Amino acid sequence: MICSLLVFTASHFLFAAGDGSGKTGAQPASAPNESTASPAPEPSVASPIGDPLLRLLVAKGVLSAAEASMLHGNPAANAQLVNLLRQKGILSDADLGTLEAGSSSSRTPESTAAMAATAPEPVEAAVSAAAAPTPDTPKPPAVVAAVAPIRVLPIDPPKHEGLIPDLKIGPVRVKPYGFLKTSVIHDTSQPRGDDFPLPQFIFGDTGPTPAPEFHVKARSSRFGANFEWVDPSPRLTITGRIEGDFEGNFSAADNRNISSIRSSAPQIRLAWGRLDYALTDHTTVFGLFGQDWTPFGSSTLPNSLEITGLGIGFGSLYERIPQVRGGFVHNFGGSRTFKLLAEAAAVLPAFGNVPSGTNLQIPGTTIGNNVVTVTGCATPPCGTVSITQTANTGLGLTNQLAFGERQGADSGRPGVQARIALQWQLDHAAGVAPAQLIISGEQQERDAIVIGSSVPTAFKAFFPRGVDVSSDSYGVSYEAQLPTRFVTLLASYYHGADLRFFFADQIFSTFNATKGLTGTATAPSIDGSSAVVFGLLNGVPVVAPQEPIRANGGFLELGLPLSRYFHADPTGRNAGWTANLHYGLDESLARDVRLAAPGGARDKSDWAFANLQYKVNTWVTIAYEEGLYRTRALPNSTTGLFTGTLWQGFPSREAKDVRSELSTIFTF
Repeated sequence: MICSLLVFTASHFLFAAGDGSGKTGAQPASAPNESTASPAPEPSVASPIGDPLLRLLVAKGVLSAAEASMLHGNPAANAQLVNLLRQKGILSDADLGTLEAGSSSSRTPESTAAMAATAPEPVEAAVSAAAAPTPDTPKPPAVVAAVAPIRVLPIDPPKHEGLIPDLKIGPVRVKPYGFLKTSVIHDTSQPRGDDFPLPQFIFGDTGPTPAPEFHVKARSSRFGANFEWVDPSPRLTITGRIEGDFEGNFSAADNRNISSIRSSAPQIRLAWGRLDYALTDHTTVFGLFGQDWTPFGSSTLPNSLEITGLGIGFGSLYERIPQVRGGFVHNFGGSRTFKLLAEAAAVLPAFGNVPSGTNLQIPGTTIGNNVVTVTGCATPPCGTVSITQTANTGLGLTNQLAFGERQGADSGRPGVQARIALQWQLDHAAGVAPAQLIISGEQQERDAIVIGSSVPTAFKAFFPRGVDVSSDSYGVSYEAQLPTRFVTLLASYYHGADLRFFFADQIFSTFNATKGLTGTATAPSIDGSSAVVFGLLNGVPVVAPQEPIRANGGFLELGLPLSRYFHADPTGRNAGWTANLHYGLDESLARDVRLAAPGGARDKSDWAFANLQYKVNTWVTIAYEEGLYRTRALPNSTTGLFTGTLWQGFPSREAKDVRSELSTIFTF
């Protein structure tokens, strides 16, 4: 049946190609082209068919020798037949490579010209790519590119056999990538001692000065690899990625204790596999399995040099998490190439709460009623200071489970996230990326469990088996990425509750709503990461509900293609100058913060930066960034004074950090 169909199709092509006037009825179907007066002789079994395409089809069992002889001698028709067979999946790109290689000795210049003139561009490109031992040298850019947004969640599906590998491991194509980054940093106020900024007033006072710090770090370096498993079907594309960096904890091994500052541990960032199936020429469905960026909020990121903590608590919204995600992409086409993505994911529910065991005992001290007695002072009170801490019980499994987020997993249900994105070509100028509009959302639940033995004595009779207190995290994010030849505008806005895990909401999570309760008592959750309050409401024993702290925030950023403004030579050394201007804000709802911390606490932080980046060539970038990080606080809800927020030893409403960073980035 298929042979008859191919013969009929090929005969149709022969009729169409037989006469330049378009008349097809005058020439017999047996004539391979106009210059042949009689049908080609039937080839004998001993004499092989000369055309490599026909030999390949006979070898695959698609055509018989007799059917192949009917098509022998007309390269123009054969080229059209190649395109048809590839679209139908009968010929793979590997077959086309074999065809091209085998035809180099048998094809005449005339037949090569005819095939090139009649074959559609995709087939010609595929044949050339499959036959060439190495990819062609890319053409130099015609213009200096506009500033492209950072897109860790692309909309376009991967192309079948689109990965140009550096390595091949059997059927797997591998493309390593990464960068080596060194940063020299000065902060005017870094009271915690981190090499990345966090909102102020989290860790108490700074001391007599703003606590300036100087750092040099290389742990932001990153490595990874893209994979493709080539499937015989041109409609199925199988890809994957694994990525890591050195932003992990510092080693505590004996041979590294003194030098642990230089021994940061590697850690996983991404690890996923993905299946894409082209239902039609315009619609692709996909599934992703593993750890990837979250569909909620991660689509639009600041173009900042600081990537250890990219705007944590300063208006950025992003995360990476294990997930199972699926969706579709539809290409509407048109002059603007409109594309629509819709996807949903079931993710590991996570809240980022800190276990109580992280306030570790100071070596050389003893603990009693939260009072630390310093060894070496014989006469109190000189040897007694009031430092709240716990014994070394936070190490090992307890600590691991708490940071591993029992409270999210204890809910017994996945977190749910979804994203819808529209992409189109806003500016048709050369070197300008497509624009995107994105909306995303998330919802998840956490449970704080108190076992029966931990219930306060006065409430054991009412809660003999313990209690289970739940709360929700939810959020919606709206994002826009609008690249043009003149400027690239990024905009992000979010609102929700308990967004700590997504590096927002001033790193707050929940609070115990104790209003109206009397006779309260506190018990720790089973994982040690939160306290549960028991009390009397109108004389009835109850458990205080845990409420999420609500928040909103976002950022605006302008990317400026400086070299393009000055019409720099796109192949010269001055083609790589760009600048970025940014402002971000993260704000927790003041009413919720007052309930969570009546003594006063931070409620908003903003971040402004400008950076200048110079790309020396494809692989090397040198950049400088100047940023202002600012945190503001609410006063004591009773006295109206900022007694709970200290900076440089004084009660303060505002704390600032001016951060200067110089980076060199070597990309591979």
